[in-house]
Amino acid sequence: MGSVYRLTLRQLAGKWRLSIMAVLSAMPVVIAILMLSSEQAPSVREFEQVVLSGMLAGSIAPMVVLAIAAAAFGNEIEDRTIANLTLSPIPRWRIAVPKLLAVITIAAPFVVVSAFFTSWVGYLGDVRASVAVTVSAFVGVALYASAFVWLGLRSTQAIGLGLLYIVLWEGFFSGFVSGVRLLSIRHYAIALMHGLDVRRFASATDMSFAIAILMAVLVFFGFLVSSVRLLRRMDVP
Repeated sequence: MGSVYRLTLRQLAGKWRLSIMAVLSAMPVVIAILMLSSEQAPSVREFEQVVLSGMLAGSIAPMVVLAIAAAAFGNEIEDRTIANLTLSPIPRWRIAVPKLLAVITIAAPFVVVSAFFTSWVGYLGDVRASVAVTVSAFVGVALYASAFVWLGLRSTQAIGLGLLYIVLWEGFFSGFVSGVRLLSIRHYAIALMHGLDVRRFASATDMSFAIAILMAVLVFFGFLVSSVRLLRRMDVP
């Protein structure tokens, strides 16, 4: 597992990819500073909906993770070097797990740091609220990583399909159709944020803290198990 993990880190930690993720991750912090410095500063609820839910959890975090996760298996499939892994006599979970951990290792620092400083600025140094936002952002990264690693293994068009998912499912449908939110990673993260700091995030949410935890666990391990099964059934030329 260790060798697969280290190899994946080297494959994914390209200079241009990291630069793009850094720019994306800085955007919520910059937006938060600009919004609060204006004469018509948003309310707490508006800040949560626009910056934390809409931008950070619903756009920036999934795009950062997609840029990394889609290449975890995608590059090896395109180059036909995945045979080096799948034909080796090791359990398939020992391939999928380090790949997933490598994606989280690279993507999480960008999103977590962005989440902390965005909430720190937006909530004027409220430590408890900043921690709640940061923890929920990390959970979101793990869930998106599990989903997009599976997508990269499933399709060579993972980037395009992932962007469609982000824009249509997480952005449009989950924002306007309440029933869809039960299957929305963005809303799992927001529900966790509410549950971790009910003092600051006391507004009503469509999902309880317990349901968000349960669904997050199911989604994470569901996509991980699906990735392992795909590796087992994959026909490698």
